[in-house]
Amino acid sequence: MKKNYLLAILFIISFNAIHAQDDTPISVEKNQFKVNLVFPGFVYEHGFSAKNTLYSEASLGLGYRYNSYYDEGNFYFFPMINEQFRHYYNLEKRASKGKRTAHNSGNFIAASAYYNFKSFSTNEKYGEYVSSFTIAPLWGLQRTYKGRFNIEIHLGAGVNFDKFDTEFAPIGNFTLGWVIGK
Repeated sequence: MKKNYLLAILFIISFNAIHAQDDTPISVEKNQFKVNLVFPGFVYEHGFSAKNTLYSEASLGLGYRYNSYYDEGNFYFFPMINEQFRHYYNLEKRASKGKRTAHNSGNFIAASAYYNFKSFSTNEKYGEYVSSFTIAPLWGLQRTYKGRFNIEIHLGAGVNFDKFDTEFAPIGNFTLGWVIGK
C-alpha cells in the first residue's frame, strides 16, 4: 500500500514539473557569444525582447570575381563586420514539437548591414578590391546542438555600395562554430 502512495506522489510531482516547463516563456538568449570556424570570426548576439536580437560579427569574408577578358576567376579574402537585426519567428512552434530552442535555435528574418574592408589578397587582372557597404534583407536558420556546436546559414539579396559602383549583391553565409560561455 505504501508503494502505491509513493508512486502516486512521484507521478504528481513529475507531472507538475513537466507542466511547469510548458509554462515557461520561449525567448532568445539575453547574451550569446560564438566562435566561427569556416570563416574565422567572433559573434555577439544580444537579445532585447522575447524574439528579437542584435547580431554583431567580426570575421573574414570570401569573395569571387570573374574576368571575361582573361576568362578566369579569382577568390579574395577580406575582413568584415556584419550587423543584423533578427526576428526569430518559429520558437514556439519548435518548442511545441519538442525541438531545441536553446541558444537561439530557430529560423529568423533579418535586416543586415555588412561593411567589407579592403581585400588583403589582390590580383591586378581583376581590378581593385576596395571597401564596400552592403544592406540586405535575409532569411536564415541557426541550430545549436548538444556540446554547443552551432550551425548557421542565411541567404538574401541586397545592394552593395563602393567608391566605383552600386550594384545588386546576392548574400549567402554558412558558419560552423561553438557557443561559448554559460
